Amino acid sequence: MAAVRFVAIGDSFTEGVGDELPDGTVRGWADLVAQGWADATGEPVQYANLAIRGRLVWPIVEDQLERALALRPTHLSFNGGGNDIMRPNADIEHIADAFSRVLRRCDEQGVQLILLSGANPSAQLPMGDVFQKRGDVLAEAVMRRIEGRTDIIHAWNWPDEELSRPRYWSQDRLHMNANGHHRVAARVLDALGLDPHESWWSPTTELPLGPSGWAYYREYVGPWIKRRVTRTSSGDGRAAKYGDWVERVPQ
Repeated sequence: MAAVRFVAIGDSFTEGVGDELPDGTVRGWADLVAQGWADATGEPVQYANLAIRGRLVWPIVEDQLERALALRPTHLSFNGGGNDIMRPNADIEHIADAFSRVLRRCDEQGVQLILLSGANPSAQLPMGDVFQKRGDVLAEAVMRRIEGRTDIIHAWNWPDEELSRPRYWSQDRLHMNANGHHRVAARVLDALGLDPHESWWSPTTELPLGPSGWAYYREYVGPWIKRRVTRTSSGDGRAAKYGDWVERVPQ
């Protein structure tokens, strides 16, 4: 088995939504990290990704964490809470407690935790100032829970002002596009002490912007509100894209 066994858990951010390939499948920063890791070290990397779009933070922990640990990884990445803070009754401290659970279980299993904060879409979202404030409070709450833990590998994307620019976001303004996923992957690899492809930090590809005005609300905001009212999720019925190990070899 490969020396590095990397498993990712989370929601759409980690699944890779917004970075769609020509065949309709999603790639995303975690896929890019797995390949970049193999390329940088010249050794194969075992990779699994249990993330599913639309998941709240505690369902991520309850449904994905133990499955991930059962794979006996060397490294586990975790991010969550973005879907939670979009709810009006978001309990920030309860959300942050999920990070403590993940840290404790990784400690117990001897797994290296890679902790990420999500990228910040607030600048282009309706009521973005509310999302910004809640994201800031969540970031502070998580930081309190890992204070003094210099052994945790972390990649903080929320405060990255460059990543908040429209060129890094997909047409729904909520999920990163390929440019955004590459920049996050570069940050994770850098946190691991590896050299990412230099172009990943500031991709030159200009991707099309989405609709504006009422067209945006009709295409993206309306369906999101409908899911909230009907208590459904974009991830309902979906399975993890890599529920078991796949191997990434140097290219």
